[in-house]
Amino acid sequence: MKMTLVSVLNSVSGYLATVLICIGLTSCSDSKSTPTGKILLHDNWRIQQSIKIAKKGEEVSSTLEVSSWYEATVPSTVMGTLTKNGLYKNIFLGDAIKNVDKTQFDSSWWYRNEFTLSSLAKGQRAILHFDGVSYYANIWLNGKLIASKDSIFGSFRQFSFDITSLINKEKNILAVEVFRQRPGDFGIGFVDWNPRPPDESMGLWREVYINIVGTVELQHTSVESKVNTETLREASLTVRTEVVNYTNEIVNGMLKGSIDSIQFEHAVHLLPHETKEVFITEKQVPALHIKNPRLWWCSGLGNPDLYKLKLSFEENNTLSDSTTTTFGIREVSDFVTDEGYRGFTLNGKKVLIKGGGWTDDIFLRDTKESNEIQVQYVKHMNLNTIRLESVWGNNQSLYDLCDKYGIMIMTGWTCQWEWENYVGKPCDDFGGIQTEAEMNLMVESLDNQVKWLRAHPSVISWFVGSDKLPKPELETRYKNLLSGIDNRPYVAAAANIKSTVSGTTGVKMNGPYEYEGPNYWYIDKEHGGAFGFNTETGPGPQIPAKETILKMIPQDKLWPINNMYSYHCTTAEEAFNKLDVFNEAVDSRFGKSNNLDEYILKSNAVQYEAMRGMFEAFHVNQSKTTGVVQWMLNSAWPSFYWHLYDYYLLPTSAYYAVKKANEPLQLMYNYGDHGVYIVNELN
Repeated sequence: MKMTLVSVLNSVSGYLATVLICIGLTSCSDSKSTPTGKILLHDNWRIQQSIKIAKKGEEVSSTLEVSSWYEATVPSTVMGTLTKNGLYKNIFLGDAIKNVDKTQFDSSWWYRNEFTLSSLAKGQRAILHFDGVSYYANIWLNGKLIASKDSIFGSFRQFSFDITSLINKEKNILAVEVFRQRPGDFGIGFVDWNPRPPDESMGLWREVYINIVGTVELQHTSVESKVNTETLREASLTVRTEVVNYTNEIVNGMLKGSIDSIQFEHAVHLLPHETKEVFITEKQVPALHIKNPRLWWCSGLGNPDLYKLKLSFEENNTLSDSTTTTFGIREVSDFVTDEGYRGFTLNGKKVLIKGGGWTDDIFLRDTKESNEIQVQYVKHMNLNTIRLESVWGNNQSLYDLCDKYGIMIMTGWTCQWEWENYVGKPCDDFGGIQTEAEMNLMVESLDNQVKWLRAHPSVISWFVGSDKLPKPELETRYKNLLSGIDNRPYVAAAANIKSTVSGTTGVKMNGPYEYEGPNYWYIDKEHGGAFGFNTETGPGPQIPAKETILKMIPQDKLWPINNMYSYHCTTAEEAFNKLDVFNEAVDSRFGKSNNLDEYILKSNAVQYEAMRGMFEAFHVNQSKTTGVVQWMLNSAWPSFYWHLYDYYLLPTSAYYAVKKANEPLQLMYNYGDHGVYIVNELN
């Protein structure tokens, strides 16, 4: 699969997005029809640094000349937009990224969009939504400040505004002044995997859209399922949605829904400006107790069957809002083995977690097309899980694709906020989230993210900590929050730690992250060996194809291996920042290389052998293990460390090792006891 295909698909995607926006925006056509539903503000944006323009929002959002601004789309970051406009054509070659002038991001940047909205019908309202702002923002519409950075901050919060009274019949101008995250902010981070983005990911990094509704809007609609795990022949569904009344009046209306042939209605009473979560269960609608359901299974266990819920709200027989939600009928649970290891079940069946660690692109430029290639890769490698150390994704396409292909997702918070050198503030044994205000921010952020994603059957757990536990009072708040808004397991940390709130995590994060031979995984009984649930580990560097190396290393630095190669390892201070350990293994195994081609060939053999040995060990030792996550699956930028396919989506030799090691039926050699084992994971 070459990136030329992705480029073509990107062009098609952009055209389709424009067509969809034209349905609701009259600037794209002469249509005067009344707009309804979601209008995605994807195209027609421009950005510029604030010190180069008038700083007053009234001017930015009115008559200011913007022809010299950079063309942009949303979602995007400032750096992503600048690279798209050709300002940094070779930013990944050598150490060029460190030469980007970071001071230009000390000032704010403006995002500006002009749109013409058809006249709203009587009783209709326009609700402006921001799914992700990084990190602070002032928001202006038609010259009026509707929200300031005093309240608009936090990368993982979501915001909405009733803009009905501000909409013009002709041109509307939305202007957003964004400010980057500062040391001590709990924003988007890549820890030590790669250099920090020079702009610290500032921008409108998730979707911005307008929802045209009546008096009431539906939000966060999802379907929870309870499966009879003994027979798998029946399931109980609970439809839940938030109903928001935007008026000063009491509203009495009717929720109307359908799932396949099931149809139901549910009366709703709302006070002025009330937001109410509504639950519809089999007690109200007996048909929500389903016989012989089509279950959602992960890859390797069955088909990832999906259903659609169509839900609408009507007042006085007039449609106010409607939504369609895709969901899967499945039940996820966790358990603890006699040895104290956490494991997971899907529809009552124990699942060996076989996964890789995901990261978004360094400038958050992932597309549905690039995501689909990667999710297909995961399935092709016979893996069944992606672990996200952060709630990644500039929209929901990654989660939609994992729903479609049967790939489980473990997501949650990042260790970026747990270490002083990454978060930029003092940290204790519980990381950097310490004050009441900080805890309030993160509880609200978790609430927003879980509600944003809870409709997806692929998401099977939330990690509320990574290297460290949250403070006990914070974990208690997380636990109480999750029990009220979702029914998936949560894990307090990705490391083996005992919590005073939830007990032992039952997982481990002891590495290794550097090269180990295939025998290690069988022999080691204390650290990263094939026992327990290893949330992140792997045999270190993966040397990509030569064509990728040529995009990373200047011609005069290609051979011998030098500091330029080290720059494309990780940014960790103490380890993983050179290829020395790996190179020693290559030289010991096959002798010293005389040129780059020879080195690549030998490296391919070493990394194939090491990666295959790791995954095979976890299969052979299934009685002692519940899962392993290779660190990592992909790379945020061109790198020599921690990936199974490179930044340009070219598989490494380790990719094929993973595919072979995870075949469901095969013979495996045990490097520990020198036995040959039959592994049969066929249903």
